[in-house]
Amino acid sequence: MNEVFCCQFFLFFACSGQRKFQYLLVDLLSTFLFSLKFVAEFDKYYVLTMWLILCNFLQKILSSFSARLGKLFGNLASSSRKLKVIFDNFPGGSHVFELMARFCYNNGTIEITPSNVVLLNCAAHYMEIGSNSSEKLNLGDQTEKFLEGINYWTWSELLQALKQCQDLLPATNSSFLLEKVLDCLVGRLTLPTLASPFTCSSNNSSSQLSCDTSSTCSMRNNWSQTTWWFEDLLVLNANSFEKVIRMMVSQKLEHATIFRFIVFRLKSIYIRVRPAEECRITAVSINLLSLFDRSSLSCKGLFDILLAARLKNLSKFYKLKLEHLIGSMLDQSTLDRLLVPSPQRNHHVYDVNLVLRLAKAFLLEGSKMSRNQWSKVASLMDSYLIEVAPDFLLKPAKFAALVMVLPDSARESSDRLYQAIDTYLQVC
Repeated sequence: MNEVFCCQFFLFFACSGQRKFQYLLVDLLSTFLFSLKFVAEFDKYYVLTMWLILCNFLQKILSSFSARLGKLFGNLASSSRKLKVIFDNFPGGSHVFELMARFCYNNGTIEITPSNVVLLNCAAHYMEIGSNSSEKLNLGDQTEKFLEGINYWTWSELLQALKQCQDLLPATNSSFLLEKVLDCLVGRLTLPTLASPFTCSSNNSSSQLSCDTSSTCSMRNNWSQTTWWFEDLLVLNANSFEKVIRMMVSQKLEHATIFRFIVFRLKSIYIRVRPAEECRITAVSINLLSLFDRSSLSCKGLFDILLAARLKNLSKFYKLKLEHLIGSMLDQSTLDRLLVPSPQRNHHVYDVNLVLRLAKAFLLEGSKMSRNQWSKVASLMDSYLIEVAPDFLLKPAKFAALVMVLPDSARESSDRLYQAIDTYLQVC
């Protein structure tokens, strides 16, 4: 009852006809309403509860801009009871609703900036303050006009907009805004080095890019000019991550650089997002590898992805897909990459099953391999055999499988193979 009394008190003065106090009092009322703790048990939903006495002043202001509120007020015009409106999925919550209300109370004007344009645009679509509104100065048109200057925003402003778009999903129009922001971000990365994207400054009245030396996205210390943006884009969720990678490929960004970013992301991800999101991004990353030229992939990077995948509850399908890709490049591997600890230490020290799968994947591509590649893989397998031979937990069947996985023709000499066999027999 106290809250309703305060609302009535403010509204009495707001409707008193003294115009110089109207906007101030309505602004105070708005701040008051949104400072209330309406429904504490709703953890994930913003519940915006408004005690609006059927006052012609507020109805006229809000209805003239918001078609959605206009319909609500119109349907309840004949009702004498107090109106309670609940938006449990309002994009951006109470803060954004307050921005929208300020726009209405200020006769269709509000300062639009890169930090609030995404929020205001989604609010405008949700509240139907757009081109269908009877008002000429509608919020939807103003925000969309402002977004036309997105190419002049700073890198840090684009990152802020990206975070807001991701937080607002699946709000109305947020997907379109996300695409627009991501397209601009990727476009910056494809600019020549001398026109580095983080030097752009937002100034809608200017048609030229200006220097922004204080930008937080300036070159990281000791970072390459092709990788300075890696850390900034760790904010991407799984959906945005896939979109960005596909945009990078379509806009001809160097495949090797994109691959390095994927590896960087997966090695950093465990401290950034929830386990379910980690699995999604890892799965997406493995699928995206098919977009790259094989020459742009490094065996070291693929093993890094494999190790990241092993730490997650990832589907076996994706792990086998990655293993097949690594196996086809096994001639580029080194021994230390193959010495992966076994997930079942009571059977053997190293993951022999993994190496067997990689070797078999190489055999599937054998017809495409040169004599030199066969020789490298044979030498690598012999080195691996020598390394695992002293493991007394390694069963004879597994050791024999390693010995026979490659054909005899792959080896120029069998001396090291016999050395490994001799060592294993002594241990057994």
